[in-house]
Amino acid sequence: MYATPLDLPDFAEEVVTEAHVRFLEPRGLGGRAALITLDNGYDHTKPSSFGPGGLKNLWRALDEVDAAEDVKLVAVTGKPFIFLAGADIKLMPSLESREQGLMLAQAGHALYKRLKDSAVPTFAFVNGVALGGGFELALHCHYRTVSTSANGLGLPEVSIGLIPGWGGSQILPNLIGVEKAAQVVVGNPLNQNKMLKGTDLVPLGIADAQFEAADFLEESLDWAVKVATGEIAVTRPEIDREAWPLVIAGARKLVDEKVHNASAAAVRALDLLELARTATFEEGSLAEDEALADLEVGPQFQASIYAFNLVRALGKRPEGAPSPGLAKEIGKVGVVGAGLMAGQIALMFARRLGVPVVMTDLDAERAERGLAYVRAEIDKLEAKGRATRLKAAKLRSLVSASADKSVYADCDLVIEAVFEELSVKQAVFAEVESIVSEEALLVTNTSGLSITAMASQLKHPERLVGMHFFNPVAVMPLVEVIATESTDQATLATAYAVAKKLKKTAVGSADRPAFIVNRLLGRMLAEVTGAVDAGTPVEVADVALDDLGLPMRPFALLELVGLQVAWHLCQHLNEDLGPRFPASENLRRLAEADFAVFEPEAKGKGRLTAEAKAVVKLGDAPSSAEEVRARVLGGLAEEVRFMLDEGVVPSARQVDLAMIMGAGFPFWLGGLTPYLDREGVSTAVSGKPLGSRD
Repeated sequence: MYATPLDLPDFAEEVVTEAHVRFLEPRGLGGRAALITLDNGYDHTKPSSFGPGGLKNLWRALDEVDAAEDVKLVAVTGKPFIFLAGADIKLMPSLESREQGLMLAQAGHALYKRLKDSAVPTFAFVNGVALGGGFELALHCHYRTVSTSANGLGLPEVSIGLIPGWGGSQILPNLIGVEKAAQVVVGNPLNQNKMLKGTDLVPLGIADAQFEAADFLEESLDWAVKVATGEIAVTRPEIDREAWPLVIAGARKLVDEKVHNASAAAVRALDLLELARTATFEEGSLAEDEALADLEVGPQFQASIYAFNLVRALGKRPEGAPSPGLAKEIGKVGVVGAGLMAGQIALMFARRLGVPVVMTDLDAERAERGLAYVRAEIDKLEAKGRATRLKAAKLRSLVSASADKSVYADCDLVIEAVFEELSVKQAVFAEVESIVSEEALLVTNTSGLSITAMASQLKHPERLVGMHFFNPVAVMPLVEVIATESTDQATLATAYAVAKKLKKTAVGSADRPAFIVNRLLGRMLAEVTGAVDAGTPVEVADVALDDLGLPMRPFALLELVGLQVAWHLCQHLNEDLGPRFPASENLRRLAEADFAVFEPEAKGKGRLTAEAKAVVKLGDAPSSAEEVRARVLGGLAEEVRFMLDEGVVPSARQVDLAMIMGAGFPFWLGGLTPYLDREGVSTAVSGKPLGSRD
């Protein structure tokens, strides 16, 4: 028997979303409009979602509408800023069996089908966040409007080891075409879970009309009346079905390249998108039910729950952060340097803090070049619609550049982004300290140098703190906040407060070599290059970690970082942490090469040129890919144990958060330390699971 919401057991932990029905008599309709508002009773900081209770409430609301007389249209909307955030993920671990998961999938389908098959026109007024099952609810309605201010829209299920299981994989490709649907269903979730904005939906063909937030409900209702009475005819383009197989083949290739098919959800989602070309909606729904039931009890989704909860909890309330009340106000920011990283940092501070930002460099030409970069980036934001003309003009006015560091005199925070050399940074801070007020914060963006050593020559070492941003700054969500033993609580609290205003996830680290992410990535690369030095061919070592689905293979990561930078890091780690970070001779040879090391036509894929392969000298002890994988995982487990013992982080959870947000460690693996624990690597290396310290 196919389950409905009324067949589902209740969950005591559910925050139940109510479905409030109002009957309106809009002018010109010639009857009544039923407006259903989804609301869990909390403000926008706690989005409405659907567990069994919420599904039942909407079912009963539709019963009430069906029983009413003279209803000419039905519309669904949400509380302020929130349409519906989909299924309640917190309840998913409560599913005791595959059968319960199957019932939940079926119940969602049965409920939403009532909107899709309604004899009365149905409308979704998407006024805010619409994710997963919320987005799919809107797709089942005959027509959709969207607020131009809406954010957080999409189908993110693949990122947490699931598929859009309430119709999204079947309706969307038949609405907007399989190419755009594949991007929304698979591409965006695998691209740091990219979300859509309200202004994206009409161009994509997902929404039929968009209205400003101020009078969104009134305009949507007026538009719906005109559609229901035939005054407005909504037309949609015919879908190209001939190109469907080619698009799916291309999407499968991209998933292979992106995560090496390690994401079971991504592969299953593409299967469903492929099915949507020929299947009836009922056949597609049944396939979604089975896929969702399989994945809900699978290891990748179960692991994702840990990662999801971790990011939500520690991302909002960083572990070890001082009281926010100690933080100082920042009214002006200085950036030492005007190179690429400095320009990115300057623009980020101007956009997020809305305060003046001044950059300096060694001479006026370099400073102006840096400013030109920032202005060009602002032009791009305006051209893409990510900044209004007024906002872009304000940003241009906020960022300035100079060759004279006296412009830092009235700055509340000065951050350096200069060459990664300790003596250079010491000289910078010595000069800046003599200019700024005694209350101003000094911040380093070093990726791993000793901040204690930087502070050693300062008169006020207590105001120096590390804020390590990752490249590209606008995209990567992590910032490592590093305190020395001298850093005072007000300085540290301000660093965390600034990170929050910058919309970054802050993770605290002790002042130890390379901090968290770069230390672990450095260990990974050390093991891979060590295996190559010992005799393993590059092409074997490079694919050894494919089953993890990491964002980049090792040699692609080396290409992105830059071989000279990687060699520099390798030397520092070798000097600071010893032989477990060997200074790879092959890495040195490639870094010092005066020819192209990576194939230009395979940019970002880490493929060595024939000339580069010729300078790589292999030993006589090659390893298989499986042996390299074991070597890398063992090295990572050992390094995390050292980091915990050294107090680099207070808990293994901090390592997991940093690797998820800073290195793209997949949600579906559930964090680095749980993965190493599940694989038995942690216990094999150090006698106990890494998570046992929490």
